[in-house]
Amino acid sequence: MSKKILELQNIKRAFIMGTETVHALRGVSFDVMAGEFVTIMGSSGSGKTTLLNTLGCLDKPTEGVYMLDGVNVGGLSRDELARLRNRKIGFVFQSYNLLPRTSALENVELPLFYNSSVSYDERKQKAIKALEAVKLADRLDHTPNQLSGGQQQRVAIARALVNEPVMILADEATGNLDTRTSYEIMALMQELNQVQGKTIVFVTHEPDIAAFSTRTVMLRDGKVVRDTPNENIRSAKEALASLPHSDDY
Repeated sequence: MSKKILELQNIKRAFIMGTETVHALRGVSFDVMAGEFVTIMGSSGSGKTTLLNTLGCLDKPTEGVYMLDGVNVGGLSRDELARLRNRKIGFVFQSYNLLPRTSALENVELPLFYNSSVSYDERKQKAIKALEAVKLADRLDHTPNQLSGGQQQRVAIARALVNEPVMILADEATGNLDTRTSYEIMALMQELNQVQGKTIVFVTHEPDIAAFSTRTVMLRDGKVVRDTPNENIRSAKEALASLPHSDDY
């Protein structure tokens, strides 16, 4: 039987803003099993960002239980949260968040600096392997300004993979990319999920991107209004092949 990577039970998050209490999450419950590719959708103000911060152990819920790979996140100190985040989660952001004057290899090595059990040689080998997995083995020494947007996002994905996390958490990871490059990134995500068995949680507001996942959770006003498997999962490789060549920037 498949293992639960995420377990959310009645997650609520409220913020005090001046004299008002804003209820960003109003009792969110769902599980993510190992090997799933789940997209989280919702319009602005639906609670997507707050949920993402909760899933990424960047914020704690006001109420409810969040289990990440069998660990109850609610009882952890700030340092324990940071360690859990570094070992269990690989983040991919819309804006890449790469160090500008640092090579692709060094950017990918970064999360391993916080893991004292990994030697210098091992760190380098792991980073090379992660860059090979995203098909950038020939760009190890390139800095971000020598790479296209799509290549920079691949470096960010390699950085997310390098610690062999239990989950990749992506926040609008195709938001800054044109259609062709977005589909290339989604083809890579599908390969990581289908071939390598990576568990992916992908936050997006774009229905065409969500169609590449195995399941979609829809938020509205801080609640889950729909949680459905995608019956007809689109192939990003096929979608890429069908694009007219004039779109090739």
